[in-house]
Amino acid sequence: MAKRKTRECGPMLMQGNEACARAALAAGCSFMAGYPITPATEIPEYLSREMFKSGGVFMQLEDELASINAVIGASWGGARAMTATSGPGYTLMQEGISYAVETETPLVVINVMRGGPSTGQPTCSAQDAVMQVRYGAHGDYELIALTPSSVQEAFDFTLRAFDLADRFRVPVIVLSDEVVGHTREKIRIPEEVEVFDGGYQGVTKDFYRPDADGVPPRLEFFTGNKVIVDGQLHNEQGLRAGTEADICTALIQRLSHKLLDHMDEIASADTYDTEDADVVLVAYGSVSRTALAAVRKAREAGIRAGLLKLNVIWPVPEQLIRETCRNARHVLVPEMNTGEYLREIQRVTGADKTSGFSSIGGRYPTPDEILTVIREVVRS
Repeated sequence: MAKRKTRECGPMLMQGNEACARAALAAGCSFMAGYPITPATEIPEYLSREMFKSGGVFMQLEDELASINAVIGASWGGARAMTATSGPGYTLMQEGISYAVETETPLVVINVMRGGPSTGQPTCSAQDAVMQVRYGAHGDYELIALTPSSVQEAFDFTLRAFDLADRFRVPVIVLSDEVVGHTREKIRIPEEVEVFDGGYQGVTKDFYRPDADGVPPRLEFFTGNKVIVDGQLHNEQGLRAGTEADICTALIQRLSHKLLDHMDEIASADTYDTEDADVVLVAYGSVSRTALAAVRKAREAGIRAGLLKLNVIWPVPEQLIRETCRNARHVLVPEMNTGEYLREIQRVTGADKTSGFSSIGGRYPTPDEILTVIREVVRS
């Protein structure tokens, strides 16, 4: 890890979207390409003013297809690169994200979720991109998705996203939402931050040969490497091997296991009163805030409730979830969708004791609404 000084530090009041943008600069991001879309527009607005001051490049392109491909190219050119979008914009990026996974291109996408389908509810919050982030692109793969619940976490998680992207050579999604993006809160930006500094490999012909962790060396264009960055499955020299089952099988498995085998480094969560809880709430993103308020109300009413707040939802932190919920009689998953992540929790903890609470249509769940459901599951 290397240390970088931040441009501005100390306590500040800002939106979550601005915190994401400031974190990107603090992380050393030097390239952003994007297309304006509600509710993520404040991110490119901020970076369009500030990126050049740090010697970086900002590009507003004609659409999200061009944006994600420009980010991929900038990453191979040696830049820490990112984009920001929401809803239909993320849909348009799916082919590029699949290509980035296969070519092991590190990049960051900030997805500020809003209601859908289609153009849906541009100014309302939702968590309906949870499954799209994981399964929207074609192919068998894994990627990383972080879920901030506050403005401070919007800064901290964006900073971490760049490190994870470089560490594992993978796209990392900061899965924010409209509530986090547009909430104004006090945060504290440190004088300096630690960033991943894996360095770049010199000239090599085996630029997809993995190390002991399953991660190939980081290379960049214009340094003497004869690099083939092709979308077809390939061997360690990058040469197409689409008809060679053994090579393709090994590559697909490595793309997944370089993350799955390092969940101890990737997984992150916070727990509140889970040690003796009869009912454990599992929440992520902005809903974890109201879930925590509901847990505190339940405790005041004599109900032993607890909260598992997931900061990373992809890959699924199965061991962490299983251990936290093992002794609970009930597991409740409140979400702003129709129960997308509920299915994953049921798979891990058991469908017989796990249920969900959905708040959709742009309606943010209140603590009292969640408390009512807690009472119901405890009585069942």
